[in-house]
Amino acid sequence: MFAALGRFVTRFRWYVIAAWVLLAVVVASFAPALESTQDNSEFLPDHYESIKALNLQEAEFSDAFSPGAILVVERKDGAKLTPDDQAEVATIAKGLGPELGTKTFQPTVITQGEDGKPNLSEDGTVMFAVIPLADGATGYDTQAIDDAKDLRKDIKELVGDSDLEVRATGAVPQSLDSQESSEDTLLIVAVATVVLIVGLLALIFRSVLICLLPIVVVAVVSSIATGAIAWANDIFDLKADSSVQQILIVVLYGVGTDYILFFLFRHRERLRQGAAVKDSVVHSLDRAGEAIASAGGAVIVAFMALILSSLSIFRAIGPALAIAVFVTLLAALTLVPAVVSLLGKALFWPSKSWQKEPKHGTFVKLGNAVGRRPGVTALVSGGAMAVLAIFALSFNPSFDFNSSLPEGVESTEAMETFQEHFSAGAAEPVPVLVDAKDTEVTPDQLEAFKTALGEAKGVDAVDGPVPSADGTAYQYYLTLSDDPVSDAAQDNVSGPIRDAAHDAAPEGTEAYVGGTPGIFADMSAAMSRDYKVVFPIAALVIMVILALLLRSLVAPWFLMAAVGLGFAATLGLTVIAFQHIGGEAGLIFMLPIYIYLFVTALGTDYNILMIARLREEAREGRDPHDAARQAVTHAGPTIGAAGIILAGTFASLMLGGNTLIVSMGFALAVGILIVSFVMSMFFTPALTSLLGHAAWWPGHGDEKRDGAEEHAPSA
Repeated sequence: MFAALGRFVTRFRWYVIAAWVLLAVVVASFAPALESTQDNSEFLPDHYESIKALNLQEAEFSDAFSPGAILVVERKDGAKLTPDDQAEVATIAKGLGPELGTKTFQPTVITQGEDGKPNLSEDGTVMFAVIPLADGATGYDTQAIDDAKDLRKDIKELVGDSDLEVRATGAVPQSLDSQESSEDTLLIVAVATVVLIVGLLALIFRSVLICLLPIVVVAVVSSIATGAIAWANDIFDLKADSSVQQILIVVLYGVGTDYILFFLFRHRERLRQGAAVKDSVVHSLDRAGEAIASAGGAVIVAFMALILSSLSIFRAIGPALAIAVFVTLLAALTLVPAVVSLLGKALFWPSKSWQKEPKHGTFVKLGNAVGRRPGVTALVSGGAMAVLAIFALSFNPSFDFNSSLPEGVESTEAMETFQEHFSAGAAEPVPVLVDAKDTEVTPDQLEAFKTALGEAKGVDAVDGPVPSADGTAYQYYLTLSDDPVSDAAQDNVSGPIRDAAHDAAPEGTEAYVGGTPGIFADMSAAMSRDYKVVFPIAALVIMVILALLLRSLVAPWFLMAAVGLGFAATLGLTVIAFQHIGGEAGLIFMLPIYIYLFVTALGTDYNILMIARLREEAREGRDPHDAARQAVTHAGPTIGAAGIILAGTFASLMLGGNTLIVSMGFALAVGILIVSFVMSMFFTPALTSLLGHAAWWPGHGDEKRDGAEEHAPSA
């Protein structure tokens, strides 16, 4: 099939190239813009306690508010705020109010507590005001970011030349600072990726055109994929998260360059054997096409498995990335061979060294070592990954997004000032809802419930209860002793606070603890559920793909075991670097999913490329040891080059300047290096060599093809 595709592409190469360019122009012209459509009210399913609290609050307490932003006010000279200063704060708040009639903020600024006194610190140097979220606003969508920008602009104009300094923090301004930091990181990643791709391809091929090939191909693919994702969002009501565009760059460049390298290395190898350009393209697509298609299919399946997640952030990412990989896969199988066929041997200009087969290269030596001692190779490589995997058990998920914000940004500095002068939990009181629609509740019961909440670990103060209009629900607010977005707050809410609320709830009622720490606690539970559902299903489907590719029921098992070991080793090494050596209390809770997305899914590509080459060498009549030697010698450079490019791309994330991005960049970079250089280049070929003919049972796809030349084992 792939040989026929190769003949078609080489014969009609001009039409193939023109079709891709025309498709890119049409999609770019008519496709809607790719925007964030994620509705964070659907972030968690309704059966989680935090969502039950939110739904009850919206139904019974329509006048209740959630803080959208906190204004931290100080004098520029650091002195105490005078009565005139406090009056000026009220004037600023009054002037700011009419500007806040947005989809994100209510047109009001709360400068006083329930006692009617200003929100002033004990030392009199800091004052704060709260801007509530508008009804139905989440504070995490694109509109909120735009409104936060306008808020800061309006504050700056109102403060003018006064002696006051007003800084905005809280949920929405923090989201703004986080996005702007991500945009800076995105630019760094894009530039670093292009430089790495061009630089590494220049070292490998010493060709100007090959250096430009991935850049041009990815540019065409990117416009089509982005438009296709936007169309899919509209047609199927997919919830594309705003982070998709950031991840898309890495996926398109990483996967696209990988597949181009898979093809180019086979093409160069065939040309060295004296084949004509068109014949080489057909042969290379015949030999590499099945591996590329299977690798792409495995990645698509891995991404699509995320639609089974209970968290909308991952359900959003999965289909979008699957669409991007599908378009990239089609380009690798059609556009790239067409361009290569058109350029001919000029593709390698100005280099002439491509015509010579390296005799004593690094990968020849590595191939000899694997083929000569596969048992030792498998033991050392597998043992190293197993030791690292042990540390994955001590992974501690963290939901503290504040700690991941860059230092020096306004929201971080303002929050630090706020927490130095006020109770940390005052930034966002945690709502506790009592649903009493099925019973009568006495004042004594409500007071006893309040007392129980106040005695729970991590609670500084309890306000309430506030009855609903019909008296069927009651609302309390907890001021926590810790920052509501911290891990300590989450632990207390998920444990002693919820336990106290559930145990002390008046008979016949239901108590729900919500707020940000409640949402994070439920997200942690949802993540645990996803690990048990998404990972096994994705692994099962990928195993089916491997079984169909290899016509074997044995190979998929040890290949997926190797991928799983690579995943655990990556997480373990990251835990060592950041928790044990770096002293971090935990790592961002999304890290295992992102390792799964990129290390496991893309790492399967390298495994498929290596195992396909092993099968090919075995079909040429080589014994298992010699097949392993030849596979590492010929597939090793491809895997090594692709792995370094992808790892370098992820490593550039470490320049992002905050813990979340740095840990993610480190994990993905070392993960790709582990799966490419340790798993695919040593563990997989060595294990396959040890299993020999049994690795291909029952199809025995390693059996020599008719007419294949006998190869004696190499010395």
